[in-house]
Amino acid sequence: MSTPAVKHPKGLYVLFFTEMWERFGYYLMLGIFSLYMLDGWESGGMGFSALKKSDIYGTYLGLVYLTPFIGGLLADRVLGFRKSILMGGLLMAAGYLTLAVHNETAFYLGLLLIILGNGMFKPNISTLVGNLYNDDRYRANKDAGYNIFYMGINIGAFVCNFVAAYMQIKYGWGYAFAAAGVGMLIGVGIFIGGNKHIKEADVIKPLKPGDMATGKILLSTIAPMFLFGIIGYLIPGNLLGTDTNDAFIFGCIPVIAFFIYLYVKANEEDKRPIGALLAVFGCLVIFWAVFHQNGDALTVFAKDHTDREMSPAIAAVADPINMAETVTNAGPDTDARSAAYFSDMDPANVPAEGESMKLYSTQLYQSINPGWVILLTPLLVAFWAFMRSRGKEPTTPTKIAIGLTITALSALVMVGAVMATNNLESKASSLWLIASYGVVTIGELCLSPMGLSLVSKLSPPRITALMMGGFFLSTSVGNKLSGMLSGLWEGFEDKTHFFYMNFGLAMAAALMLFFLLRWLNAVMREKNIY
Repeated sequence: MSTPAVKHPKGLYVLFFTEMWERFGYYLMLGIFSLYMLDGWESGGMGFSALKKSDIYGTYLGLVYLTPFIGGLLADRVLGFRKSILMGGLLMAAGYLTLAVHNETAFYLGLLLIILGNGMFKPNISTLVGNLYNDDRYRANKDAGYNIFYMGINIGAFVCNFVAAYMQIKYGWGYAFAAAGVGMLIGVGIFIGGNKHIKEADVIKPLKPGDMATGKILLSTIAPMFLFGIIGYLIPGNLLGTDTNDAFIFGCIPVIAFFIYLYVKANEEDKRPIGALLAVFGCLVIFWAVFHQNGDALTVFAKDHTDREMSPAIAAVADPINMAETVTNAGPDTDARSAAYFSDMDPANVPAEGESMKLYSTQLYQSINPGWVILLTPLLVAFWAFMRSRGKEPTTPTKIAIGLTITALSALVMVGAVMATNNLESKASSLWLIASYGVVTIGELCLSPMGLSLVSKLSPPRITALMMGGFFLSTSVGNKLSGMLSGLWEGFEDKTHFFYMNFGLAMAAALMLFFLLRWLNAVMREKNIY
């Protein structure tokens, strides 16, 4: 009697729940990050201007995905994946708990700890997932495994915003950040408890002749990164809008140069796969620049320009469990948050002086994207399986190109939202954001987990985590660009132009990838992977 085939290794589920709780903390923090920076100091926030908020948001998101380059290298060569993940999880937990302290020094220290922790955690847990599928029993299911892993990310990202809304409304910003820290510690506990199922995937690959030593890589990339960053910061004027923009982009130059060097010096066996990955990374920069505006420009759109009014029946349920936000017309003493919401309302619908209205908390809109992911992931996995059974499943690079095209279309949905409100002279229906997030989620599912899978498939084994760091470097640059693009929001008198800009950028990247598909697919065939 034959033994039924095992589709996925047990270690996948350990990493699934570890990542679910890590992303719970990460996206809880990210979902309230812009709102916290904009809220007045007397209300428990930081009281930053909109421009400073976008600058810090983009810089943080850029750096949080730049450090995986270092974390991937140290895991590949020195620490191993499990130790790196454990260190990263503890650093991030400390960072979230530090953010709970309402103090500007604690604010920046907390961000630094999260940035360092994510660098140790993020590339290495993704690499471990891929390593689990190097066993011939599971190899054919690697794409499906990454889709399952990706759904774990989004379960955490979906649930966290309800917790964030409850904690912030009932107790304040600090308790919401503390909840993120607790979530991360739960993830660390699960990871430690499931260690036996993943230890065989934690393998440090031996160096090949001609490979750069770890110390040399750090000296040739990290030291110049800081030097270039300082130079960018100190250059008179603002080449890219702000000093931090200049510092970040200049600082990325040595790291990008390192990956180009890696390609140039690679042997014939490794050169084409590395080149293929670098080409994909370049296109992914634009995806992340458009996608991660959900935490900045689209959060502002939800907060100030979306009709969030609750019906009395829903408010009666939501208010006692702290899921409703209250805005009050206090006449000349109306607070800034309420005034911003009332600004584009029909005057006839604004509460009378002294009256209040209940709104869906802005944080809840951050759950729309992960909610779509949870709903659509099983459908997309089933669709690819159906296509595979008929021998028509697209290659991984083709899926990524499709994803970029769909991402571009999501920007056109928001063009419709602006047109429907006569350039935001009135409130937009929540359905516009729900629809836009739904479209971009389909693009995301075709692209992001496939990007992780592609790195795992094509990378030379001894530098898999390092190339995973390259994937996150593309995310890093894209994230910083998202903050830079969001900073342009106020400068567009006609807001449709903002979303047309996003559409044009995403379509340009998609067309570039389609142009490269023949070459990319040839590289995949050479490695006997699809």
